Amino acid sequence: MAQLPNNLEDAIAQAKEATQSALNDGCRLLQVELVLPEIALQAQSIAWDFIPLFAKYGSGLKVLFPDTGAAALARRDWGEVPFKVTDIGTSRSPIETRIDADDEAFLVVSPSAVEVAQVEELSNLAGSRPCLLLNPQMEDIKIVGIGYAARQVRERFLNKIESCYYLQALEGMAILRTYPGLWQVWLDADDGYKMIAELPEKPVGEALEAIVLKATGGSDKNEIPPTKKPGFLSTLQNFLNALSR
Repeated sequence: MAQLPNNLEDAIAQAKEATQSALNDGCRLLQVELVLPEIALQAQSIAWDFIPLFAKYGSGLKVLFPDTGAAALARRDWGEVPFKVTDIGTSRSPIETRIDADDEAFLVVSPSAVEVAQVEELSNLAGSRPCLLLNPQMEDIKIVGIGYAARQVRERFLNKIESCYYLQALEGMAILRTYPGLWQVWLDADDGYKMIAELPEKPVGEALEAIVLKATGGSDKNEIPPTKKPGFLSTLQNFLNALSR
């Protein structure tokens, strides 16, 4: 059974191990999600941590950032590297122009819903070549849409992505999935976090509330700990402190 990591470094190590297992099992379109405060500010450094997973591809690895600025910053900071670094392009610059015949693997860093069409096209062009999406945020309904249009995107593309690692810190709880295991719900207790459920699908909304309600013995929704996104500056440290109690 997977355990909650004690700190961000442990979480990254856990995510890398899960990713490697998924790749070994033949998964070709997969994602890692660390839904924690401040992670968005560390996209480049976290991407660097995952590059060793693709070392065997050498110059066949292509790392793609959401925009030209982020790609240029990575090239500056990383210096001379054996792999290629670029951006994912825009509707005016088709993804086909970013893919070369000698590309063997793709690492896409923090794609948003704005880039969902390019990422989907990349996954189609990649074929059997591995494509890892690192901290994607591609389900913003303001951009992807709602109703039939959003369902099409999910059924055609988003639902086909293997979530090989997922860690989310909520207020008083956490959700963890480590490939090939089940989705776990952990609740903060007096003596540390305790796992209260394992499920084959990611628990969200009312399903998550019902799990917590059952575990806490509550009888009213008002008794359920809030599941809003934690505070930007303080909650990550509080979460990691609670894990290491």
